[in-house]
Amino acid sequence: MAFYELRQYHVLPGKMDEWVKIMEEEIIPFQVSKGMVITASYRGETDASAYVWVRRFENEEQRVQLYKDVYETDHWKTKIAPKVPACLDRSKMVVTRLVSTPRSPAQ
Repeated sequence: MAFYELRQYHVLPGKMDEWVKIMEEEIIPFQVSKGMVITASYRGETDASAYVWVRRFENEEQRVQLYKDVYETDHWKTKIAPKVPACLDRSKMVVTRLVSTPRSPAQ
């Protein structure tokens, strides 16, 4: 069964523009190139620290494979991952797995 991964991040003060640029120009394109399905990306309208994005997976097996395809690459480890700590408080990251309700348009 397909499911979504809602990822909520706490961006450090003054780092939102930098974080959005990294997400839109590096992280999202790289993950999409590996087969990841990104369905949404948001920044807080009134909360300057809120960044949220959503990914979709067909099943757990696909999620496990895509995690490997993205996070175990040299490109991720050497080019992308080192930029994250300068922008995010990872201790406040919240990842929630969601399944669509029967009448949700997001089936």
